[in-house]
Amino acid sequence: MHLSPDDVIIWQYGVIKLNATIVFTWGLMLMLAIGSTVITRNLSTGLTRSRWQNLLEFLVTAIEKQIEEVGLSQPRKHLSFLGTIFLFIAMASLCTIIPGYEPPTGSLSTTVALALCVFIAVPLFGIEEQGIREYFKSYLKPTVIMLPFNIISEISRTLALAIRLFGNMMSGAMIVGILLTITPFIFPIVMSLLGLLTGMVQAYIFSILATVYIAAATQTRQREIHPDSGIQD
Repeated sequence: MHLSPDDVIIWQYGVIKLNATIVFTWGLMLMLAIGSTVITRNLSTGLTRSRWQNLLEFLVTAIEKQIEEVGLSQPRKHLSFLGTIFLFIAMASLCTIIPGYEPPTGSLSTTVALALCVFIAVPLFGIEEQGIREYFKSYLKPTVIMLPFNIISEISRTLALAIRLFGNMMSGAMIVGILLTITPFIFPIVMSLLGLLTGMVQAYIFSILATVYIAAATQTRQREIHPDSGIQD
């Protein structure tokens, strides 16, 4: 039994290796791209809509509502990034029902890549909302002494995102693999269903944490209102 899909070499030529992580990651992205193209090809604005369009609208509405509840006032602006992360991790777990498939999120390289996407997106959204000067001034608050601690916080939470997702996904796959070798019938099926649930929960947690980090980076100072004149500064 292998610990990571990185250990499964599908093709190799010299030092060039094509492992299961790369294959399943690109296969999953291709499936999402084709699926989104097919579903959005014939969208209807009338009363008669396809089941796939209803499912798409439900997902978009649910994700937007979650983003708004976390604290982002413009959920549509962040929908493409946060929604894509959620769908990728969720589909990586759901596809485990396919024989021979291994979720790429069971590889530390994949979870690190996802965490780095969040690490880069947070300052980009923050700078877009506040401006580069105001955003980097937030690292000096409340005092200049907090600068190294704020930088360490940015790095540590990125590592925590990657390790948390990797640990949960890998442990679930290992448990199912061990049970399959011991009791290859009913019990592993139950554990596989539990693994699907765990994967969906991890997709939700990862996307919510990313939303929280972006919301914290895009916070702007509240304007003071003079009680007498009602004029905003």
